[in-house]
Amino acid sequence: MKIKHLRLIVLIILGSNLYAQESKPNILIISADEMVPMLLGAYGHPVVKTPHLDQLAKQGVRFDAAYANNPLCAPARAVMLTGMYSSNIGVYDNAAPLASDIPTINHYLVNHGYETVLSGKVHFVGPDQLHGFQKRLIKSNYPADYEWVKSREEKIPRDHYKNYIASGVKIGKRNHSSDLDELAHGKAIEYLREKDGTQPFFLFVSYNFPHDPFWPSQKHWDMYKDAEIQMPEFPENWKDKLSIMEKWLRRHSGTDEVDVTVPESIREVRRAYYALYSYIDDKVGELLSALKDKGLDKNTIVVFTSDHGDMIGEKGMVQKRSFNEWSARVPLIVKYPDKSFAGTQQATPVSLVDIMPTMLDWAGIPKEHRLDYDGSSLVPLMDGKLDDNRFALIENHSEGVYTTCFSVVKSGYKYNWFRGYGAQLINLKADPGEWNNLNGQREHAGLEHDFRQLILDRFDPVQLEKDVRFSISSRMMIQSVLEKQGIDWRYNPDKEN
Repeated sequence: MKIKHLRLIVLIILGSNLYAQESKPNILIISADEMVPMLLGAYGHPVVKTPHLDQLAKQGVRFDAAYANNPLCAPARAVMLTGMYSSNIGVYDNAAPLASDIPTINHYLVNHGYETVLSGKVHFVGPDQLHGFQKRLIKSNYPADYEWVKSREEKIPRDHYKNYIASGVKIGKRNHSSDLDELAHGKAIEYLREKDGTQPFFLFVSYNFPHDPFWPSQKHWDMYKDAEIQMPEFPENWKDKLSIMEKWLRRHSGTDEVDVTVPESIREVRRAYYALYSYIDDKVGELLSALKDKGLDKNTIVVFTSDHGDMIGEKGMVQKRSFNEWSARVPLIVKYPDKSFAGTQQATPVSLVDIMPTMLDWAGIPKEHRLDYDGSSLVPLMDGKLDDNRFALIENHSEGVYTTCFSVVKSGYKYNWFRGYGAQLINLKADPGEWNNLNGQREHAGLEHDFRQLILDRFDPVQLEKDVRFSISSRMMIQSVLEKQGIDWRYNPDKEN
């Protein structure tokens, strides 16, 4: 009798675990690279064609004030996966490692029965190239060592501008980004087609496009023949209105010497950029179809976002790194399988650091099983109600800048603080181009104090300055040894298997 009783208990436990496992939602995150929400049809743009993302937004929740906490590839992804600010995990730039003792969402999910899978760009630096992902479907396509580390004080102007003039646009030709995205996409589709629904999964599909260089297919280029292309606008004496950070970053990319806003040129560049939006939209449509074909759409939460934006000529700037809306704001759309909250638009400031705790909630991971993190779950915001206490915090301390730089977005304002070099206060609603600095005006003194305190409550800028300098110096020294010893951390699934 005791043996039968024990068997019954085991069956009940197994049955409960199986039910719990099957009831957990799958999570699919689709991430583009260097995409701004303002140019998406899903966010109301009248020209850019993104029908699948438009439909996703209609069926889900569209976050209208979502930000990258560090508008740069590797730090942004590290923040998204860990739920921690980049300074708190030491991922200051594209050549900084994410330590193996920092838990990611993958570690939580694996411990709770999920399969965790990555297909595409992630840009992990360091010997740990998985960080809890059980499967990584394609090899590393970016340096995994410290090759890209840059001196903080002796910055050499780079030539990023070359991809933002008409001669840098190539139509119908393949490049690094094309090959990466096609391979990542194909592997993700293959993975979904093989799923049988018995184990919940987290699939992170990360595309390199529309990141420069802008090499769209002929098909997508032709979609914008004779289309009206939105051009950057400039007030008189606009260079005098640039912040110190904007001036630094123009020098960093070479756009202080080369004008990327020549109308005939920037029109071609932006047409190619539009075309790559439609390319990504096609891929989103194919992923959603693969989910539906396998019946996985009935239990899969879909998230679409980007790691950061692209200035693409705004303020005479290119790429990312800055706190401007075109650089730091990202699209963020969440669709539940039952289409809960369909068509909701949420204007509360949120950021990529909030995605990890949101996923913990979706997976039903108890509070007592969680370690500390910086983000806050997005679940309470899904109904569209505003939360006046929430804010987005953005930082950049080493990529193209010469001091610790912070930004806070809250209550319709953006406060940018460049330690030792002044500050900016921008009214985002009245001044969407971010040209008019309200810093120092008496009527805003209380607001500025509160914003600055939000920063100082979370960071020690003096210590952070020391940490950044030490990190850069250490990595520059170690990189020379890695090269002498022939050490290469890049991930290759063929070798791993």
